[in-house]
Amino acid sequence: MTHLTRIPPDEPEEIPVTTLPGRPHTALMVIDVQKGVVGQAHRRGDVVANISTLVDRARDAGVPVVWVQHSDEEMLRGSEAWEYVPELTRAESEPLVHKTFGDSFEATDLEDVLAGAGVGRLVVTGAQTDACIRCTIHGAFARGYDVTLVGDAHTTEDQTAWGAPPPDQVIAHTNLYWRVPGGPGPDRGGRRDQGRLVRRLSRAPRSQPSSQ
Repeated sequence: MTHLTRIPPDEPEEIPVTTLPGRPHTALMVIDVQKGVVGQAHRRGDVVANISTLVDRARDAGVPVVWVQHSDEEMLRGSEAWEYVPELTRAESEPLVHKTFGDSFEATDLEDVLAGAGVGRLVVTGAQTDACIRCTIHGAFARGYDVTLVGDAHTTEDQTAWGAPPPDQVIAHTNLYWRVPGGPGPDRGGRRDQGRLVRRLSRAPRSQPSSQ
């Protein structure tokens, strides 16, 4: 069962700020939660369950959910490894962005999808922490988006054989340095756990981008 962290009633409210004019809306991004990406991922079940909870709450609140799906020479489009995990199902009305680079904005229509929906704030989940998640949150921040990384809704696999730290340390370090990335405006980025995002998603302005 997914544990939802309670938010103290006296916790100060955050005011999301984007440098993009006329973009008041929030979108939940689900990045690369595919069979060939998270099959051996750290705490796969917990992370997928947390993402599923956020997707359900976003839909209930009328917050758009944007799905991103990666393909390359090792994960061919249409293959079983390319498919999303069965626990997560995209609604027909929700946009799907196909990418071939780490940054979800690079050579895709993601910016057009978000601009069309007036989205200036992104709540980011998915995989892999030290690859496409990291590339996307930096890419979004550099483009002027307010970016929240959900600390317990992203993951990566064990790559210690290639000299990387253990996956739990990779995730913890990414959460640590993304707490306060800094930038124009008081809240251009940050890290929250999925339970803390549930209430914020329920208050987000409603918008719905078109499906692709």
